[in-house]
Amino acid sequence: MNGIRDVRPVIDVRNMGKKVIVKDNSRKKLLHIVEAFGGGIYTFIVSLANATCEEYDVTVLFAIRPQTPENYKDDFDSRITLIESKYLKRSIDPIKDVAALFEIRKYVKKIKPDVIHLHSSKAGILGRVGINCQKNKVFYTPHGYSFLKEDDSKLKREIYWDVEKVGAWTNCKTVAVSEGEYDVARLLGRNCTYINNGISINNLTPSYKPIDHKNPLIATLGRISFQKNPKVFNQIAEAFPALRFMWIGDGELREELKSGNIEITGWKEHFAALKLLNECDIFILPSLWEGLPISLLEAMYMGKICIVSNIIGNKDVIKTAANGFVANKTEDYIRIIKDITGGDYDVAEIAKIAHEEVLNEYNTDVMIRKYMDLYRV
Repeated sequence: MNGIRDVRPVIDVRNMGKKVIVKDNSRKKLLHIVEAFGGGIYTFIVSLANATCEEYDVTVLFAIRPQTPENYKDDFDSRITLIESKYLKRSIDPIKDVAALFEIRKYVKKIKPDVIHLHSSKAGILGRVGINCQKNKVFYTPHGYSFLKEDDSKLKREIYWDVEKVGAWTNCKTVAVSEGEYDVARLLGRNCTYINNGISINNLTPSYKPIDHKNPLIATLGRISFQKNPKVFNQIAEAFPALRFMWIGDGELREELKSGNIEITGWKEHFAALKLLNECDIFILPSLWEGLPISLLEAMYMGKICIVSNIIGNKDVIKTAANGFVANKTEDYIRIIKDITGGDYDVAEIAKIAHEEVLNEYNTDVMIRKYMDLYRV
């Protein structure tokens, strides 16, 4: 697990009936560094790495998380080199963090990448410290800034802000995943842009089934964590004891989902989770902070009616009564669900618009094209 799985492209040369394998060193090299190797970021990395390996020799330096799929190697193109970090950890650990910094330096020196892309706050902080951004082409994508985390103390969030502010002074370009995250990035520094998150639609099949107004299945997808706001999800379920609710996923706060009409599926492989999502009628996402949630884009593409919290990422995509609904408080979710089940909205048209917007803007074809343009500059 800790070693390098070197399976990059080779040139085959036949000599006297024997195959001689020679490395193709003519291609440029791209190194992704990511600690948060799970959930939406994992899906993002898989899509981006697989698409870019057509042009680049791609390496991913990553850290295992509880929600990292066991068969993660199967999700990546066989040409991609996967390196499991020994020291990148989610929690703050000065000894391991310093070790991770030197580990990053070691692989940058060994691989000599033409492009380096840092993902999430921990990799972003350590990478910008450990890599000479003047001599290397480095990009950083926050996927939701740490100082927006409402489960941290005010002091810790202020420290995160200061660290990000210092990081923004380096010659590293921040690439936000939504317009809202870009607005935050501009408060930290000028060297930034944004490329909307996108999803791979090749293996997704929308159900196109009409909403069940009398007995709808209402679901969400993700880790049962403070960020995803299981408390509000539970309150919504308690307001509709006769309806079915499903949380696709698992997590440390599953005890907050107390309502008897909530089914917790536990962790599922990505496509198994999407199959469950496709069975639902209404998708709700009461998150406290986001970058631009992949699960929301997947639900939109599948033609689900989406009700989301009024935060960065969610509100960048969803416009009330046009392609979904934005809620400010628990009572808003309850009212909107009542209006939907009561037939007050043309839900078929809303679902159609949401689906078409993912086709036109929030898909990996559009996203990859923009990242490739950025890498080539």
